[in-house]
Amino acid sequence: MNLPNKLSIMRVMCIPVIVVLLYLENDGCRIAAGILFMIASITDYLDGHIARKHNLVTDFGKFIDPVADKLLVLTTLIMLLHRRQMEAWIIIVILSRELAVDGLRMVAVGQGKVIAASMFGKIKTTCQMILIIACIMLNMHVFETWYMIAMTVIVVAMTLLSAVDYFTKNKSVFTTM
Repeated sequence: MNLPNKLSIMRVMCIPVIVVLLYLENDGCRIAAGILFMIASITDYLDGHIARKHNLVTDFGKFIDPVADKLLVLTTLIMLLHRRQMEAWIIIVILSRELAVDGLRMVAVGQGKVIAASMFGKIKTTCQMILIIACIMLNMHVFETWYMIAMTVIVVAMTLLSAVDYFTKNKSVFTTM
């Protein structure tokens, strides 16, 4: 198993630790969870960068990397909902987008096409990770201050924009059905 795939696996292994730390609801555990989430988020960038730079892209990596990202983000968002720092509707928007784009990708694969991650998708993931880090480290609700509101609006907008981008750029998938 190559290094990029090991980093993706490590990201998945961080998830239960982050869940437990956030569940314990004390400041030391919260900060540890925030640091661990930051490290896991950085591995998202590193694994793709290393895989492309050193020609280590594998089918397993193409599968595990986006799954690891979705599990990390969605699980942590659910824990923030549990901690009353997140709104359920935001998680629903993010989850709906992920399922819709994954569905689009599955239809495309059935037609022999591959839909690669777009720049909007990468920006969306980065914005989501920044909001999550802010919620954890500042111990704030997404609507507690003007800057948390601004970050939340950006996350929701980028989530929706990236979905629109995927579907408009890949509308040919539906014309061949």
